[in-house]
Amino acid sequence: MPVNQPRTTSTSPRTAEVTAPGLADAAPLAGPSHGAGLRVAILAGGLSHERDVSLRSGRRVAEALRGAGVDVSIHDVDSALLGDLDARRPDVVWPLLHGAGGEDGSLRDVLELLGYPYVGTGPHASRLAWDKPIAKARFVAAGLVTPDWLTLPQELFRDLGARGVLDIVAQRFHLPVVVKPTRGGSALGVTCVTRPDALARAMVDCFAYGDTALIERHVEGIELAVSVIDGADGPAALPAVEISVEGAYDFDARYNPGRVEYFTPARLTRSQAQHVSDVAIAAHRALNLRHISRADMILAPDGTVHLLEVNVAPGMTETSLLPQAALAAGHELGSLYQRLVALAVPEAASAARP
Repeated sequence: MPVNQPRTTSTSPRTAEVTAPGLADAAPLAGPSHGAGLRVAILAGGLSHERDVSLRSGRRVAEALRGAGVDVSIHDVDSALLGDLDARRPDVVWPLLHGAGGEDGSLRDVLELLGYPYVGTGPHASRLAWDKPIAKARFVAAGLVTPDWLTLPQELFRDLGARGVLDIVAQRFHLPVVVKPTRGGSALGVTCVTRPDALARAMVDCFAYGDTALIERHVEGIELAVSVIDGADGPAALPAVEISVEGAYDFDARYNPGRVEYFTPARLTRSQAQHVSDVAIAAHRALNLRHISRADMILAPDGTVHLLEVNVAPGMTETSLLPQAALAAGHELGSLYQRLVALAVPEAASAARP
C-alpha cells in the first residue's frame, strides 16, 4: 500500500546560522563499506504492540539494501524463524523488531547463542537502554541532563491508594508531567498531563502497556532526535531532526503522515547543533551502544539539552527520523545500510558458527 511521505523542510530558520554536523562532510562515516556479497536476514514483525511499525521498517531497509545489490531476506519472528535461519545461513542478521523481544536484548541473546553476527547493540546494553529509569540513571552518572522522574509500579499504585499517590505526584512535580511506560516505544501509553483530573486516566493508559509507570517532569523547548552511527573513528552523529507537531507527538503522529512537520536539519545555530550531537554521542557511549542509536531530547530555551531516552532499534519507516537525517546529510540509504551490515561482520570473527 503506498504511503505518503512525511512533511519535511529545512526552511524558515529561527536564526541565519543554521547548520548540522555531517552536512559538509557527508561521505566520511568512516568504516567498512563492503556488504554487497553478504547474505542478510532482516528480522521484522514479532508480537509486540509495534509489530506493524517493525514490518514497515523491515521492508524499507530490505528495499534499500536490495537496491545496493545486497542479497536480503525478511523473516518474521515466530516458530519458523530458527529453521528459516538454519536453511538460509545468513552472513549477517539485522533485527528490526521494535518493542519487547527486539529491544530488550532477548532476541540478541538468541542470535549470539546461534553464532550469527548482527547489526546493533549487544544484549546487556540493549537491556539498559530498554529500561528508561535505568538508562536515565546512567545518563546522570555520565554528567548528562535528563528531566527529573520517579517510577511507580502498578501494584504499589493500588496498594497505597490511587488518589493519595496522584495528589503527592501533582504536588511534588507540579504539572505538566509526562506519564509513560518504563519500557516500550512509539509513544504507546504516553500522555502529557496538564490538569490534575487527567492524571488518573494517564496512569490507566500507561498501565495498559506495562506494569510500571515513569512520571517525568515536562520540559518546554525544541523537540529533537539525533541519530548516531558507528564508524572506524568512533560514533558520529547525523544531523538533528526537529519535530514540530500540533498536539501530542503520539503513535498516530509518528507513523501517519500529515500531523507533523520535520525540519531536517533542525533549525539550530552551529553551536546548538554541535551541542545536541555531542549529547547524543555521549549517551551512545554511556550505555555502551553499538552500530546505531537514536537519542530523543529537548533543547530548552536556556540552552540546556534534556535527554529523554535512547533507542537501540530506531524506526526505519518512510516517516522515521534516522532515514530523514541520513538523507539530509547526503547519504544514500542503501550504501549507509550496507556499511552498517559490514560493521557487524567483524563482531563475530572469533565466534564459531554452529
